Amino acid sequence: MPLPPLPGRPRLGRAPLLPLLLLLLLPGPARPISFQLPGKARKCLREEIHRDTLVTGEYEISAPPGSSTGPSANLKITDSAGHILYAKEDATKGKFAFTTEDYDMFEACFESKLPVGTGRMPDQLVTLDMKHGVEAKNYEEIAKVEKLKPLEVELRRLEDLSESIVNDFAYMKKREEEMRDTNESTNTRVLYFSIFSMCCLIGLATWQVFYLRRFFKAKKLIE
Repeated sequence: MPLPPLPGRPRLGRAPLLPLLLLLLLPGPARPISFQLPGKARKCLREEIHRDTLVTGEYEISAPPGSSTGPSANLKITDSAGHILYAKEDATKGKFAFTTEDYDMFEACFESKLPVGTGRMPDQLVTLDMKHGVEAKNYEEIAKVEKLKPLEVELRRLEDLSESIVNDFAYMKKREEEMRDTNESTNTRVLYFSIFSMCCLIGLATWQVFYLRRFFKAKKLIE
């Protein structure tokens, strides 16, 4: 038999735990990517992003240690069709933002303009912090514009996060349906091709039997 709750201490239910569980599902802050860019080299980063998604980024290129010249590199962001979404020559530090028009593979390429040294190549340090979707939205600015309370901001973030998850599941379902239709179409084509091949083999075998029979009759080897 369960014990009654103590007086003055309300029993914890499941409802107050729901906002806490939703807050735990929020993605943590994205960490920037850092890599070395040798002289006269080109490195690219690729990522698939959904359509109608806000993409923001911040980059910084540091000069190689001991170099007498400053950092020198070109930055270009393109989609799979080669459309340039952002380009910057002699990039050192800056920000970019764009909205995707369709689900596509996007590529951010850094190309060093520093000459290759006689000994060790002067490597530049490239730091790229790229965000998209819920991570790219500035909820502090939204709170200031719409005069939202902290709890309302968290609810807005949860709403955007849930919408992003629903869109991801919808896209995965669509891709699964397309793959299923492709598999069914391929299976149907393979079945028809197999039937056609069997008919051709049966026809060829029948023709060989009749041909050999006439040949043997002409040579009077069989009656």
